[in-house]
Amino acid sequence: METKKLAYLDGLKGLGCVIVFLTHFVYAFYYGMYQFQPESCHLPGNLDIAVGKSPLNLFFNGNTAVRLFLVISGYLLCRGYFLTGDKNRLVRSAEKRYLRLMPAVLVVNAVICVCMKLGLYYNTPAAAAAGSEAWFAGFNAFAPSFLGMLQESLYGCFLFGINRYNGVLWTIQILFLGAYLDYALAAFVSRFRFRWLLYAVLGAALLRTDFLSIFLGYVLCDFMHTDWPWRKRLCGCRPLNGCLLAAGLYFMSYPSSGFGYEGTIWGILPMVLVNYYHIFGVLCFVTAVLNLEPLQRFFSMRGFLYMGRISYSLYLIHFLVTATFGAWFLLAFHERLGYNMASLLNLVLTGGITVLLSELSFRYVEPLSRKGEVLIGRIFGAE
Repeated sequence: METKKLAYLDGLKGLGCVIVFLTHFVYAFYYGMYQFQPESCHLPGNLDIAVGKSPLNLFFNGNTAVRLFLVISGYLLCRGYFLTGDKNRLVRSAEKRYLRLMPAVLVVNAVICVCMKLGLYYNTPAAAAAGSEAWFAGFNAFAPSFLGMLQESLYGCFLFGINRYNGVLWTIQILFLGAYLDYALAAFVSRFRFRWLLYAVLGAALLRTDFLSIFLGYVLCDFMHTDWPWRKRLCGCRPLNGCLLAAGLYFMSYPSSGFGYEGTIWGILPMVLVNYYHIFGVLCFVTAVLNLEPLQRFFSMRGFLYMGRISYSLYLIHFLVTATFGAWFLLAFHERLGYNMASLLNLVLTGGITVLLSELSFRYVEPLSRKGEVLIGRIFGAE
C-alpha cells in the first residue's frame, strides 16, 4: 500500500533549513541580534538589538529551526508504518538509514578539508571585523587531517556527534541514532494499549538530551494516527488549532540567547527554559499545520517545496559557504561599500551560491545514497 506524501511537511523542512542558514549568517555578521551588546551592532541606533528582541528573531532562530526539522523527521520516519501496519517498512528504512545520510556528509567534509588546506576559511579575521569573535572566530581553526575527516564523516558524527570539520553535524547523531529509537518503538510498542505511559517515562528520561525532539515527533505521529473519536474532534476544531498556531509562533520565536527578556513579550514567562519553549512551540505549530488546510496549502507552495527538496544538502553546505566566501566578501568590501550594503550583497551572493551548490549536491551526490540503498536492498533481499 502506497502512502500519500505530505508535501507541506517537506516545505516546512525547507523553511527550517533556510532559517538555520539565516541564523549562522546573522550570528557571523550581526551578532548583536543574538548577543544584545552594542559593540556587536551595525544597524543605525543599535536596531540589531531591537530586532533580536522582537518576534522577527524567528527568521534567524536556529534552535527553533533545528527542533522543527527534528520533530518533522521523527513524525515522518514511522508514518508509513502507522498507515499500513507493515513492519517491513521499518526494517527497510533501518537498513538504509546510514547510507541515506553518509555520502553527502563525506563529500561535503572532503570539500571542507580541501578548503582548510588551501587557507580559504576567513571566518577568524571576518569575526574581528564583524564583532562576532565569541562565536564565529573559533570554527575550523586547526590543522586539517584527511584521516580525521574520514573518521568524522564515516562514523564519528553518527555515533558520537563529532563535528570539528562541519559544525552542523551535531544533529546527524540525533537523525541517525534517534531514528533507530523511533523504529524500535514503532515495531515493539506502538500496538500496546498502555504505551503512552511508557512514552511519558521515556520522554522524562530524554528530557535533558537533544533526542527529545525526534522522539516527540514520533509520539505526535502515533497520536495523529490513533483511531480515537475524541482525537478526531479535537483535530477538527479550528479555534483550538488557531490557538495552537498562535502559541506555537509565540514560543518558537523565544530568543535563543537565554537572557535579556525583560520588557519583551516573553518577559511574562516565569523561567528561562529556551530549549523546552522551542520544542513546545514547534509541537504546537506542527500540530496546527497537520490540521489546518490553509497552512498546508501555504507550505506546499513551490518555493517551500524546492527548499525542502534540497534541504539536506543545504543544511550540510551552508556554513562552509558562509565561513569561506561570505567571510572573504565581507573583508573585501565592507570598507568600500559600507558594512550594511556589503552585508546585504553578501547575503544575496552567499545564499545564491549555497542554493546552487545544494542543487548540485542533490543531483549528483545524494543519488549516491539511493544507489547504496538499492545495493543494501539487493543484499538483504538475496538473503
